[in-house]
Amino acid sequence: MAQTPAPPAAPPKPTWDPREPSRPFPWLRPTIRIRLTLLYGGMFLIAGILLLSIIYLLAAQALNVGNEPLFKLLPGSKVALTSNTCPGLKEGMSADQANVVLDSCMDHQKELALDDLLRRSLLALLGLSVVAFAFGYAMAGRVLSPLGRITRTARQVAATDLSRRIELDGPDDELKELADTFDEMLDRLARAFDAQRRFVANASHELRTPLAINRTLLEVQLSDPEASPELAQLGKTLLATNERSEQLVEGLLLLARSDNEIVDRKPVDLAEVASRAVEQIRGEAEAQEVAVRGVREPVVVRGNGVLLERIALNLVQNAVRYNHSGGWVEVTTEALPGQALLVVSNTGPVVPAYELDNIFEPFRRLRSERTGSDKGVGLGLSIVRSVARAHGGAITAEPREGGGLVMRVTLPV
Repeated sequence: MAQTPAPPAAPPKPTWDPREPSRPFPWLRPTIRIRLTLLYGGMFLIAGILLLSIIYLLAAQALNVGNEPLFKLLPGSKVALTSNTCPGLKEGMSADQANVVLDSCMDHQKELALDDLLRRSLLALLGLSVVAFAFGYAMAGRVLSPLGRITRTARQVAATDLSRRIELDGPDDELKELADTFDEMLDRLARAFDAQRRFVANASHELRTPLAINRTLLEVQLSDPEASPELAQLGKTLLATNERSEQLVEGLLLLARSDNEIVDRKPVDLAEVASRAVEQIRGEAEAQEVAVRGVREPVVVRGNGVLLERIALNLVQNAVRYNHSGGWVEVTTEALPGQALLVVSNTGPVVPAYELDNIFEPFRRLRSERTGSDKGVGLGLSIVRSVARAHGGAITAEPREGGGLVMRVTLPV
């Protein structure tokens, strides 16, 4: 009895991650404000060090002027005085010995004065440096406040709609010119998106209507009991072609709509969405002898329920259709810190790692499915990626050991 060959091993997973690596210390990011603060503070520190050096040299030179002592004891005389600042001066010393001690004491006093001047100057420089860096940080923030306003407006535009504008007031400088240019760009983008929405609405009507008419005519013809077998077969072929065209039009329109950010968001249970998608595809899975399993943990996200169901449905459909008899599909949902996770895993043919970047492009299939495939129109994963991006999420794919894929969709909660 011939042995069944073991399924080929999955190709090695890519060792690189195309996503931007997360910074371990985001507060150490070299922002323009930090760089300007370091620039202002560094310039002040250098200027302070130069000024301190000049003052120190001038003070040393001033103390060295008139190096001769104010008085000297004549030879032959005896010392009859003492000093607390010059403990080496003792009563009864000769004049020469006293002059030497006085010179040493004066040199020591000069060194003490210069050291005290240097210590006090360094303390003053340290205090002024702290003040200078704080002042530089505040001034840099004030100078860069228009850039912060531009950044906040850009984030609001990306998160909501294109109706917001910066409308920066103030002098006609480079920052105001940048803000005005950004407002003009937003105006053009708003007009472009409005034109796109009108085009999608018009195309929706113009493309669906003739296809619906063709489907109705074909169904009426097929319902005629006196139709010949050849005509009936031709009608079924044309009806299947028309249905495929309708799926293509629906996919293109959904892809065009889902490329925009979702503005009207409502709470949606991702587990419920995934369960509805599983129920819709269960009949097809049973026909292909593919088991559907998985534990779906309730997790609520904010978005469009219809589009989120489309994500789950397209992934489950692909997992069932690109599978083999006796295989399985696992659909799970999980709550992660700050995000929700939808995972669809399946058995099936081995998928090369270098093909994963192509499966999300419109009308792109795996090499074995590029032509003559009746499993779809090649827009399913493109729609999934567009809908995920419109919700602020992302989708990744990786090959399974032994064949099949693991699709992960992450959405913010």
